[in-house]
Amino acid sequence: MKKTLITLLLFMGLAASAQVTIEKTKNNNDLKLSALPYYSYGKGVGLTTPDSLFQFNIRFRMQNRMSYVESEGESTIDGQIRRLRLRFDGYVGDPKFLYAIQLSFAPGDVGQAHEGENVNIIRDAIVFYRPNKHWNIGFGQTKLPGNRQRINSSGALQLTDRTINNARFTIDRDFGFQVHNLNEYLDKFSYNFKGAISMGEGRNSTKEPDNGLAYTGKVELYPFGAFKNNGTFFEGDLKREDKPKVMVSGAYQFNNKARKTQGQLGNYLFEKRDMQSLLLDAMFKYDGWSFQTAYMQRTAKDPVTYNPDDITDFNYVFTGHGFDYQLSLLFPSDYELIGRFSTQKVHKDIETFTPNINQYSIGVTKYIWEHTFKAQMELSMDDLNYYNGDSRQIWLVRFQVEIGI
Repeated sequence: MKKTLITLLLFMGLAASAQVTIEKTKNNNDLKLSALPYYSYGKGVGLTTPDSLFQFNIRFRMQNRMSYVESEGESTIDGQIRRLRLRFDGYVGDPKFLYAIQLSFAPGDVGQAHEGENVNIIRDAIVFYRPNKHWNIGFGQTKLPGNRQRINSSGALQLTDRTINNARFTIDRDFGFQVHNLNEYLDKFSYNFKGAISMGEGRNSTKEPDNGLAYTGKVELYPFGAFKNNGTFFEGDLKREDKPKVMVSGAYQFNNKARKTQGQLGNYLFEKRDMQSLLLDAMFKYDGWSFQTAYMQRTAKDPVTYNPDDITDFNYVFTGHGFDYQLSLLFPSDYELIGRFSTQKVHKDIETFTPNINQYSIGVTKYIWEHTFKAQMELSMDDLNYYNGDSRQIWLVRFQVEIGI
């Protein structure tokens, strides 16, 4: 009995000590992980060794959706698990050495499988060295410092998916080196500089290597100070900023000898092309109101490439530009109304192959546990206008539930 009591007291003492260590480490590590490219409301489920030499957090999230689509008198109903993700992060040896891993498992989320390539479930696999709160140095695969909506997790969106311009002009994920210089303060002018040198081929490319790389640079400015709780990493004013907060940013990428129609994304071209991308963003939040806008552009010389064995077979770089505008109001009941307008204009070199598009969307979101547990309803209409004067409308009604830890 006495041995049991002593053992119990020792166990309780060790548990209390470990808990203090965990809390201190969590607080320290939260600062370190703030720049990682996904939204996190909770802590996930984590383990930290008593000597604080290792931390492992595991998180999951899933998006279940049902969609009704109508176009030219024909309608379809689709139900699917749009995204199913597992995420792991923590540190090894010292909180300055961080790792982040994210895997995807839903068929529509893995990406298109190309002949001779493996199933592509790896989205993020990167090691960060963070010597202090101002610097992040990363090596591996993750999102590039591109447009704001792509940097934000798909689980941190107000509507059920990103814009038509993000789908065409984003620079997405790549493998390489990244350096971030962070200077964020809540109550005064703040700024971040971010840069990357990457392969330019997108996620887990297994094509033969070449000497073409992608070079990305980004500047973020916060004239009135940073947003509460890393508020640029999620849409909507969930933290109800008590003072107006603004973020403006600009990113540029030169992708040398790109193989795909959208640089890091898309189908393979028949010839490599140099591409340039310009990505501009602005965000405003105050007292439940949120507004964000974006401009995206991709240019390339001679964007159309042809199959040397069949001149009728061709593929092209998706060149052009687009604007996004999004406004929302979050009510005290945690219901939110959202409206969005996007316009996309393709470059004249490819206008005979693909239409210009205007997209109109309205949505209602009920936040149960911020972005990690919410229900969303969206109505969208895509207005497609073709080079020959034809037009077509596509209507979409979608219900989605997002849940995760």
